[in-house]
Amino acid sequence: MSAGNDERGYGWVAKGFHWLIALLILTSLALGLYAASLRDSQAQELQKVFEAFSVHKTLGVSVLILGVLRVLWMLTQPKPRPLHPQRRVETYVADLVHWALYLGMIIMPLSGWLVHSSAPGGFARILWPFGQRLPAVPQDPALSERFAAFHGIGWWVLAALIVLHVGGAMKHLVIDRDQTLARMTHGRNLEEPPKDSRFTKLTGIAGAVLLWAAVLVAATLAPREADPLFDETPAASQPAVTAPASATSAEAAQETASSGAPVWQVQDGTLGVSVTQGGNPVTGQFADWNANIDYDPDTQTGKVDVTINTGSLTLGSVSDTAKGPDFLNTTQFPEARFQADLLPPEAEGQPHLAKGTLTILGKTVDAELPFTLTIEGDSAKANGKMSVNRQDFGVGATYADETTVGFAVDIEFALNAKRL
Repeated sequence: MSAGNDERGYGWVAKGFHWLIALLILTSLALGLYAASLRDSQAQELQKVFEAFSVHKTLGVSVLILGVLRVLWMLTQPKPRPLHPQRRVETYVADLVHWALYLGMIIMPLSGWLVHSSAPGGFARILWPFGQRLPAVPQDPALSERFAAFHGIGWWVLAALIVLHVGGAMKHLVIDRDQTLARMTHGRNLEEPPKDSRFTKLTGIAGAVLLWAAVLVAATLAPREADPLFDETPAASQPAVTAPASATSAEAAQETASSGAPVWQVQDGTLGVSVTQGGNPVTGQFADWNANIDYDPDTQTGKVDVTINTGSLTLGSVSDTAKGPDFLNTTQFPEARFQADLLPPEAEGQPHLAKGTLTILGKTVDAELPFTLTIEGDSAKANGKMSVNRQDFGVGATYADETTVGFAVDIEFALNAKRL
């Protein structure tokens, strides 16, 4: 069997590319559908979702590399002549579908890689050691949505092309009973096809380019909402939504003040969390929280009592999972609480320390939160960060290792307050 093509059929190189890429594409599509079904049903088995999407992406990159090699090979090889050149429309459609598939096996995995590269953070890693992101692609959620829209629309186009390709092969096998399918399988000593000088592969290439250009236009004009089948970027990439802390009323703050120190009312602020998910950092925020603060600038001491509505957490497309029974279980435990004494810096230039307890899922653990504080008249600015271990609170207890979700959870705040 010859390595190259001739007018009668394909060589073993083209056949190898064809069947290997076909297997990888179908497997990748099946994995994408499987992973999306787990996520769409809000399944708690995150590890399965990560693994499925990681393999999906890895197969996609493999298809991209093989697809480029295949197209380069095809451009250097003669294309077997059509067996029925007199069937003008059928011959043209077959050639268009072939070249649209050639382009699709490059464009589709490339668009998926662009989704992955442009999403801040990441959702599931590509299983190879050569880097996760394409160079010169900015991490931009809006851009990632555009790429995801193209990837989602392109999936339907690719599926339709596969159906047309398989359907055409079956027509030649069952109805025409000719040697078309044999050219790509076991065919040997095939008959010489009729000559037709008017046939050219350029017409098929032009049609394929126009088809994928139409997909690009459709993705550009589509509403800014990624196809749910391939919309995985927010799982690790949506930016934290800046939402002001719920301002505690002066009356409530006065009731909380127990040390006789001046009472401070939060004007605005943010309370964020960060955790490692599938090997990538994930950031989110609580939109609803109250901080009752009494603090004496003279002694640099006081108390703080923070109540957090755990149901107000936003964490991209895994927000529901994070608030579900395996993690924060917000239905049964709607609040978390941090109560602490405010201690002065140990030395000039050092941060203050809020030393007390943090309660999550009904479990109370000792906690220390270093923070910086700047006071100008009756206004104060503070920000700080602490790290806790989710295992101490039983959060994600069924995830006993860090393969899916890391143990460390960073909690970070920034606020502006006014002395009452």
